[in-house]
Amino acid sequence: MKQERRRSARSFHQFWQQLNPAQQFSVFELQRFGYELSFVREQEQQRVAVLKAGDRLASVDAEGQINIAPTVVLRD
Repeated sequence: MKQERRRSARSFHQFWQQLNPAQQFSVFELQRFGYELSFVREQEQQRVAVLKAGDRLASVDAEGQINIAPTVVLRD
């Protein structure tokens, strides 16, 4: 059986603090279009912010680049 890694729900503020200024700017811009910061994932030694707007996803990499068609696998 696979062990659940999620311990407890984190708040927006906790995720926000994990982002660098470039990511924070991009997340702020995406929020203007209805996206909400869902979580921050560490991939290949870099943090990636993942946002949701309904059934749409977006990601923001360490340089602040926005990807509105990310290949992110979500757990149920």
